Amino acid sequence: MSPLVLCEQTGAIATLTLNRPQRHNSLVPDLLRELIGALGAASDARALVLQANGRSFSTGGDVRAFYDQRARAQDYAREIIELLNKSIETLLRFSVPTIAAVNGIVTGGSIGLVLACDLVIVSPQASFTPYYNVVGFSPDGGWTALLPEVIGGARTAEALLTNAPITAQQAVEWGIANRVVEADRARDEARRMAQQIAALKIGSMRRSIQLLRDRKLATLPKLEAELQQFIEQIVTTEALTGMREFLKEPR
Repeated sequence: MSPLVLCEQTGAIATLTLNRPQRHNSLVPDLLRELIGALGAASDARALVLQANGRSFSTGGDVRAFYDQRARAQDYAREIIELLNKSIETLLRFSVPTIAAVNGIVTGGSIGLVLACDLVIVSPQASFTPYYNVVGFSPDGGWTALLPEVIGGARTAEALLTNAPITAQQAVEWGIANRVVEADRARDEARRMAQQIAALKIGSMRRSIQLLRDRKLATLPKLEAELQQFIEQIVTTEALTGMREFLKEPR
């Protein structure tokens, strides 16, 4: 089987690519374990790019996997969200600047992988949508822990409660992303920025990102509250019904 996270280091730049395109890079435990391992292996880089293969950056937790694991729903939810939270924390503590190249849709908890990066480049096709009240899940991945620190509580509440997508342009205007580039150019622009960063003084950069990340790191305990709420919600009739409707499973 192909790796779920592809790792490449060219010179001083490490590139990690989510590689589950047939499932829109939806998150499962094995993918997150590979991502954590890849981050550990890339610690000697001077800049890191996080990107994804396929039409989507990532659609969050794989609803099919949750449904297939419904007999042990709480154990599975704890496993995957703990891995997601560890991935977010690892990115926030990564030793050099990180750049996310977001080429398509982001839904559910995968927003945390983007929010944890220092710089974010998006294509016009990129968008950020919670989708929790469609499936019947509870927010995870920093929707209530990290996102309000970036765009404010009112905008976060509107996105979560109405399931309104945050467009690529809104992502820039609200501070989630740095810039929108032409379609299919997000990877190139992220790499260009990584090369620019890698050529500068590493000690200065490390102190800069440490200071810049302090506010986000302070919100990490809130990820535990998201985990607890998710575990309680995943065993409700609403969540089971929502998964069946989403997957078009018979009752």
